[in-house]
Amino acid sequence: MSAITSPLKPEDKKVVAVALQGALVDLLDLSLLGKQAHWNVIGHNFRSLHLQLDKIVSAARKHADTVAERAVAIGSNPDGRASTLASTTEVPQLETGYINDGKVVAAMTDILGSIIRRMRERITATDEPDPVTQDILIEITQDLEKHHWMIEAQR
Repeated sequence: MSAITSPLKPEDKKVVAVALQGALVDLLDLSLLGKQAHWNVIGHNFRSLHLQLDKIVSAARKHADTVAERAVAIGSNPDGRASTLASTTEVPQLETGYINDGKVVAAMTDILGSIIRRMRERITATDEPDPVTQDILIEITQDLEKHHWMIEAQR
């Protein structure tokens, strides 16, 4: 069995691998939290939030796959196991049980905002070592910022 070799220098691969793994954890956790909110939201804006959360989950899952495949392409192994997410996530977590629509809006605004801040740090970190990965992270951030705006506008 042969390993996937990286087109990057070893020191650049390390920086990029760390950025990609962090992005993967953020995106997978976002997809799980989005579903948790989707299942438990209550209130006058239930229907619109329920549908909007599914769009966020779909985007997070799509972007997570892109990030994981980029990691493999540079010779790094992505780790999306539940135990890895649980031990490394920096994403704010939701309360349990039913969540009022206003609290869902506030929580998802905070969740998306925290992920966007870290994505922007990763964009900066990957500028020199791998512009290809940086482009992927820029595209993801643009999409997350759109979802952030649409959720935040409901405050």
